[in-house]
Amino acid sequence: MTSLFAQYKQEVFTKTSLSSFRKEVWIMDPATDTYYYWLVVSQVFVMVVLPCRSCFNELQFGNLTLWLVLDYTSDVLYCMDTFVRARTGFLEQGLLVKDAKVLKEKYMKTRQFRLDVISVIPTDIVFLKIGIDNPEWRFNRLFKLARLFEFFDRTETRTNFPNIFRISNLVLYIIIIIHWNACLYFAISKVLGFGSDTWVYPSVDNPEFARLARQYIYCFYWSTLTLTTIGETPPPVRDVEYFFVVVDFLTGVLIFATIVGNVGAMISNMSAARVEFQSKIDSIKQYMQFRKVTKDLEVRVVKWFDYLWTEEKTCDEKQVLKNLPDKLKAEIAINVHLETLRKVRIFQDCEAGLLIELVLKLQPQVFSPGDYICKKGDIGREMYIIKGGKLAVVADDGVTQFVVLSDGAYFGEISILGIKGSKAGNRRTANIRSVGYSDLFALSKDDLMEALIEYPDAKNVLEEKGKSILMKDNLIDESLVAVTDAKDLENQVNKVEASLEVMTAKFRKLTAQYESSQRKLKQRLCNMSNQVRTLGGDNEETSDGDHIYG
Repeated sequence: MTSLFAQYKQEVFTKTSLSSFRKEVWIMDPATDTYYYWLVVSQVFVMVVLPCRSCFNELQFGNLTLWLVLDYTSDVLYCMDTFVRARTGFLEQGLLVKDAKVLKEKYMKTRQFRLDVISVIPTDIVFLKIGIDNPEWRFNRLFKLARLFEFFDRTETRTNFPNIFRISNLVLYIIIIIHWNACLYFAISKVLGFGSDTWVYPSVDNPEFARLARQYIYCFYWSTLTLTTIGETPPPVRDVEYFFVVVDFLTGVLIFATIVGNVGAMISNMSAARVEFQSKIDSIKQYMQFRKVTKDLEVRVVKWFDYLWTEEKTCDEKQVLKNLPDKLKAEIAINVHLETLRKVRIFQDCEAGLLIELVLKLQPQVFSPGDYICKKGDIGREMYIIKGGKLAVVADDGVTQFVVLSDGAYFGEISILGIKGSKAGNRRTANIRSVGYSDLFALSKDDLMEALIEYPDAKNVLEEKGKSILMKDNLIDESLVAVTDAKDLENQVNKVEASLEVMTAKFRKLTAQYESSQRKLKQRLCNMSNQVRTLGGDNEETSDGDHIYG
């Protein structure tokens, strides 16, 4: 036993020592910006320039040193990218795997590993025999294009303008397809002989058509006309030319039909918000016409909708955030509204939990010029915080202005608390009117009281703060407080008496049920006793009879 324990102790010590001396390896987190920017390294260069160099010899010969530098620089980057792939972490059970051995084994099982190996094969050694003027031997580098597509996918999720990015991406694909087809057309023309017929590229003996710029522009123009099936290009002459044109037409029809369909869907998505908003306006207009609403009010409603659209206030926050978990909703609400709520005096020292509850209950509201937010004598059912715009405290005539409230101001917080002894009670004490378009946050009394159920101490603190504010402004009546307290005490006593009466009735009912059950139990016991006595008497009679006859 001692030897086994010593062996186990030695194994544990060895493993601990190895783990303590094991160096941490570098791992690429795919969620970081570093990984995002690495994806696009050198891909555009290979995708666009390599086919062009293979077909247009003048482009290759005129910048040979530059291409050599760029080629081998990209090869180094490709080798680095293969290493990065082998060290790119992945999520397992929500955690980033950082074990280099596990990452390497997982990467080597993927198809992309085989493509990456093919892409870094040094096919350039063929140059030693056939010369360096054949860059098409580097076409195996195109197997790295999957990285570029991954970059596009990640950009689409990161950008704030996804529809614009999708359209730009499709335009890029169109240009690349036309570019590749133009290069292929020039290569076929070179094989068949420049100027050998009317379909191929004109003879380069003509100085105008010998220029590199004219060669590429002519081929790009021909490719555009052919792939878009516009036509107006010289008709093919030879069989191979007919075959190439037919393939181009079919490719153009399939590819561009798909692209145009996607563009149409994207444009529809871009205008979906406008269409939905316009349908709301149309339904409101139809309702107002059906109900014979005055023209002035109809114009005000339409202007209100126009303001919402121009200021981009048409989205429903609850609808937009409904797919997020509650925690993320709370964080967004805190980030957007918490500082606004902290400006209210009575909420400045409240618990963080209560503020979060209240932030989630704030409702944005937009008022038009001349709209009354509240009028004197109205019952106060919500408080308001001004996010933007100006509100005027006006006299009963609606013209005379006493004071103008601007961004960050608030009102109505006392009326929703229901402070005891308030001279105004829960009634509004002023007329408040919107000067122009104003954006407000509203917090209803019901939402506040619902949140305060879980924070009884905070409720007492808020009531004390509200009471002190009213006393400072001489808006509280101590006699009303006493009367209110007396009424509250009387109400509580009445509730206790009512509860006592209910409990007394229930007790009487239980007592009656208990007495009834006791009587039934005694009756059953008596019945059982009588049955026992009867059985006993029968046994005695039987025994006496046996003795006589015996």
